[in-house]
Amino acid sequence: MKLATFAYKKESRWGVLQEGQLYDLSPMVPGTLLTLLKRGRAGIAAAQNGISYVRPVPIDDVTWLPPVLNPGKVLAIGKNYHAHAAELDSVAPDYPMVFNKTASSLIGHKQPVVIPAAVQKTDYEGELVVVIGRTCTNVSEADALDYVAGYTIGNDVSARGWQRRTSQFAMGKMIDTFGPVGPVLVTPDSIPDVQNLAVRTWVNGDLRQDGNTRDMIFSVAHTISYISQIVTLHVGDMIFTGTPDGVGAGRKPPQFLQPGDRVEIEIEGIGRLVNHFTAA
Repeated sequence: MKLATFAYKKESRWGVLQEGQLYDLSPMVPGTLLTLLKRGRAGIAAAQNGISYVRPVPIDDVTWLPPVLNPGKVLAIGKNYHAHAAELDSVAPDYPMVFNKTASSLIGHKQPVVIPAAVQKTDYEGELVVVIGRTCTNVSEADALDYVAGYTIGNDVSARGWQRRTSQFAMGKMIDTFGPVGPVLVTPDSIPDVQNLAVRTWVNGDLRQDGNTRDMIFSVAHTISYISQIVTLHVGDMIFTGTPDGVGAGRKPPQFLQPGDRVEIEIEGIGRLVNHFTAA
């Protein structure tokens, strides 16, 4: 099932995208999509059953929002694909390289990424994003995927100049609007194997990234288990799981984004996230 959060008639709503139709279920189950996820399997069942009782909204009239609004934590993993580490002339890390993004960096599908005047060398990173569905503390790798509410698409937009000022990545990653996610959250039952998903990124129609999650250095399950050893993950928390090779910084010569550029990221089984870039 594909769940979505969107604005319609100036109100934030949530619903289900099915066969190209967007069903607004917020009148039936008050609250946000996060409220639904906190109800667990009962909430997902309510969403599935609710489709029969509502009419679709005009999809062209909605504004797409991040699937989960105001998550408690937005974490990300650096250099998590073998080929990406190689294109940066870097060895594979021994442990997941965890850093923070911010809730204020998150925007939805078709929303503009705004490049601040102080930022140069803006780069794209198409990524699978995990959304946590149950409180998760010190879970085993074998059980980790049982704590996933669903998967979405993310663009870990990166200001390479700021990122490389120090050994910590966050200043180049946490910038307002530098975290597009969406357009939908796909429940795990629709993803047969999360470690075998094609991940592709286009810039202005030019295919730049063409990878697969099987190239991850640390699997989704390993990453969740690893983080949960020291941080409790809560419902709605997001984890950007790393990017394949083909980023702008890895090209020869490097090719960074400019105002007016259009970035499209497609992940098998989820859909396509599209955003334009603009100057502040």
